[in-house]
Amino acid sequence: MSEKKQGVEIPRIEDFIKNLSEKELIYLNRLVIERLKLISQEKSTSQMMRFNIGERVSFTAPDGKRKQGVIVRLNKKTASIRTDEDENWNVAPGLLRNL
Repeated sequence: MSEKKQGVEIPRIEDFIKNLSEKELIYLNRLVIERLKLISQEKSTSQMMRFNIGERVSFTAPDGKRKQGVIVRLNKKTASIRTDEDENWNVAPGLLRNL
C-alpha cells in the first residue's frame, strides 16, 4: 500500500474491525494468520532459491562460531548443511552466506 493510500485505509479498517462481532473477529483472525503464514512461506521459498545442493556456505552457530560446509539437502524451511567438522545442521536460508 502506498503511504498516502495507507493513511486513508487504516482508519477505515480500524472502524470496520470495531464493528465486528466476536464470531466475525475470530474468523478474521484466522484469515490474517493464514495470510501471514503464506507471506512467511513465500519469503522462505524466495530465500531458498538462492541456494543449490552441493554449494559451499557459511553461517553463524548459536554459540557465535562461524561454520562452513556444503548443502546436502534443501528442505521446506531449512537447508541441511554438512559442516567441515562433520556436523549436521538445519539452517534457515536467511542465515546462510555463499562462499
